[in-house]
Amino acid sequence: MTRRGSVVDAAEGTPPAARAPRDWLPRAGRIRVLSVISRLNIGGPAQHATLLTERLAASRYESLLVTGLEDPDEGNYLAFRERASDRLLVMPALRRSLRPGRDLVALGRLVAVMRQWRPHLVHTHTAKAGAVGRVAARLARVPVVVHTYHGHVFRGYFSPPTTRVFLAIERRLARHTDRLVAVSPAVRDELLHLGIGTPGTLVAVPLGLDLQPFVDCERLRGSLRTELALAPDTPLVGIVARLVPIKAHEVFLAAMARVLREVATTRFLVVGDGELRPSLERQAAALGLAGHLRFLGWRRDLDRLYADLDVAVLCSRNEGAPVSLIEAMAAGCPVVATRVGGVPDLVEDGVVGRLVPPDDPGALADAVVSVLCAPPARRRAMGAAGRSRAVPAFAAERLVADIDGLYTELLHAKQGLVR
Repeated sequence: MTRRGSVVDAAEGTPPAARAPRDWLPRAGRIRVLSVISRLNIGGPAQHATLLTERLAASRYESLLVTGLEDPDEGNYLAFRERASDRLLVMPALRRSLRPGRDLVALGRLVAVMRQWRPHLVHTHTAKAGAVGRVAARLARVPVVVHTYHGHVFRGYFSPPTTRVFLAIERRLARHTDRLVAVSPAVRDELLHLGIGTPGTLVAVPLGLDLQPFVDCERLRGSLRTELALAPDTPLVGIVARLVPIKAHEVFLAAMARVLREVATTRFLVVGDGELRPSLERQAAALGLAGHLRFLGWRRDLDRLYADLDVAVLCSRNEGAPVSLIEAMAAGCPVVATRVGGVPDLVEDGVVGRLVPPDDPGALADAVVSVLCAPPARRRAMGAAGRSRAVPAFAAERLVADIDGLYTELLHAKQGLVR
């Protein structure tokens, strides 16, 4: 699969740089930043990596983003947003799943790209790309290496023996990385507790997103309800997330069945897609949610969605800094979420919404009902507090400024690479 405006490394044994168009090669006088991510699926890491590639000042930076391919049940972020990038290199061998032979091919091709393109700095995102990309950067003798943790995979993803192996690998990689970046203070503290990085090398840099559409979404209020044939006063609760195990949608469905018993007029939305959709649809039917809940798949008009939601829910078992909560808060929508990872850094319990323990449908249902049944003035106050918390703290401009400062600091320390 290719993206319009991208370069694709498809020929076996051919260094990808040798097949790239002429303008793919860096221009003199600018800082060359090569970013690596395992796939541009619909989610926060892809949004983060593409934003930095596009927004770092072109007068100062020459940026290139190397990505693998998504799994068959995942959408592509750029295609979904109907966007293209001319600073993108698609490397099919670089994928999320572990396959040693293919991973070695990806490593060799990344080394070839780095030796041809000669980046001053390599910035990796996500666990798999972080491992392969950082090893390649060391083999290619890249001066500065940065890795961002958009959360971590050491809780809720793998068996204990597998987790121990990945922890050992990550600790070793951290010792050869100039700066480790966590997307929230809580994620930073968790990583330090796990023995990854040091207080001097591991920093927290919050996400930055294009939030203005959500800030301006009031004008869209009522549009989604009209589309769904819902009355203006129908309580509406939704979850926006990939349909994968870590997001715990089965807990959401069990909780919403309880909410329905308390507030019988409530309707529910599941926004997103993924491998678990068939089983979740069966569970919803078994719980008696048919006619009360809709699976909408992925939506481009999330500003329109949040404008009409009364409560946005996220019940993950592990999170870094969830984009869906930041967007909901920017839209002035109260939130209910699990107290995991970086979520407490974002959601102040009782102020912008409610926090509950993970894997507790009863607590989740009680929290949602408490928000739905709160006086309208109280719900509006929660929404206003959430918006104040999200904007401008998580704005794209702030992220670009923070990363520019980080790159400058690191490059200054490496033999004066910044003039």
